[in-house]
Amino acid sequence: MKDNNGFSLYEQLEATNQVLSFSYTPSSSTSRYTYNVMKNGEPFETYEVSGNKTSEILLDDTGTYQVVVTEYHGRTIETIESGLYHIDMDSPVIHLKEGNILTIEKQKKGTVIDMNQYIVAYDEQDGDITNQVTYNASDIDLLHTGTRQIVYTVADQAGNTTTQTISLNIVKNQQLPLFMIQLTVVIGILLLIFWWVRYQRSLRLERRLSPYSIRGLKDHSISIVEKVIQFCHKTNMTVSNLLQKSVFLQKYSKHYDKYIPLYRPFYQSGMDAVATKLLSGIGFIFIAIFTMAFERHVFVSYELLLPFIFGFYLPDLLYFSKYKLYRNQLENDLLQAIIIMNNAFKSGRSITQAIDLVTKELNGPIAEEFKKMLLELSFGISIEETFKRFSKRIQLEEVTYLTASLSILNRTGGNIIKVFTSIERSLFNKKKLRLELASLTGSSKIIVYVLFLVPPLFILFISLLNPSYFTAMYSTPIGLLLCGIILFIYIGYIIVVRKVMKVRM
Repeated sequence: MKDNNGFSLYEQLEATNQVLSFSYTPSSSTSRYTYNVMKNGEPFETYEVSGNKTSEILLDDTGTYQVVVTEYHGRTIETIESGLYHIDMDSPVIHLKEGNILTIEKQKKGTVIDMNQYIVAYDEQDGDITNQVTYNASDIDLLHTGTRQIVYTVADQAGNTTTQTISLNIVKNQQLPLFMIQLTVVIGILLLIFWWVRYQRSLRLERRLSPYSIRGLKDHSISIVEKVIQFCHKTNMTVSNLLQKSVFLQKYSKHYDKYIPLYRPFYQSGMDAVATKLLSGIGFIFIAIFTMAFERHVFVSYELLLPFIFGFYLPDLLYFSKYKLYRNQLENDLLQAIIIMNNAFKSGRSITQAIDLVTKELNGPIAEEFKKMLLELSFGISIEETFKRFSKRIQLEEVTYLTASLSILNRTGGNIIKVFTSIERSLFNKKKLRLELASLTGSSKIIVYVLFLVPPLFILFISLLNPSYFTAMYSTPIGLLLCGIILFIYIGYIIVVRKVMKVRM
């Protein structure tokens, strides 16, 4: 059917998802003509035709089109415009309002829930079409816990259809546990406020009565902070005694024996450090539970695994950093101790007097170790055995060399001044070489540490911009598996790079 204006299809008022193919036939007196295809109000394509031949026009992309024809009749020009052609080939989009997985509580029999309230359907041409979404309501069982599949279907006015399958987790009703947790926290806060008010009142009363009372010569009272520290220490010791029954944990605690000198008198064995790690992990679990409860988030057991792991390994960072400072101070002070002992030998003093002189001249961990040696010598322990114990406690290569030298001198005799001078020169050269090496490799280490920090900082930055972006990584079994693989690769990368960068002297 041909229109009076020459277009076989003058307009397409309703949006269609089909390719539009129509023709334009100019009048018989046309010598030439051009037709411009306008897309969304902007020039899209221009064609020029000689004579009055019929042109075929093809529209095959999403948009609103109009064809403007200019006919040339000798000196006369005539412009002809078509109507609008609406083409919509873009399918609508369906997505959840929050997160990537839908989690709801199981319902009672007879309860009807509109599952469309959790999703949004949008089309570029039609806008929000959520009210047109249908789903497989008859196949969804909300009476029992488990995982279901919801198949959402929606079609726009042009006939484009989208089907989206979304996982639905049916969990137990946790409103009561959430309420109990919230109530417990609120009661705890109220009790803390009540206790603080009574404490402040007792302080005011004490200040009022203190002018009329007699104080003892010694004040045996302890502060609140000390009470908290004592309570934590007793709890840690109780947990440590319970963990002693595990053979595996006993072997594991051996790795923490080297930290005992840093935390005396609180730690008596490596198991005390393991107990602190365990209590730290449990504490982070309680913090996560309270946070989720106040956010009214229905949590599952595996969501508490990450806070526990973080809390369990957080003390390791504190142990390692403090132990590294301790070792560096030992290595730096050891050279000074050797110099003091060598000067004492040059002035004719004995080994015991040299050790005593070190305890008086130096401070810090090396002085404490020399005090232990002086105490052992005063109890009649031999010099060779004393230095062996010192070497076992410190576990430094230089101390091992010193102990072996003294052992040989004690058995065979020799010039102790030359031996200590040689040890002093060796330690000085080694320290000088270590400082030069640190200055040469400093920039490389900074680059390596930056590369170590890029992945966690990137994850933190993305999480701040979109908190639900990584939800699927820790809320689904596949996501947890991928997290484990990624963490394994990341830790392996750190270990390999540190091995490559490490220089043994």
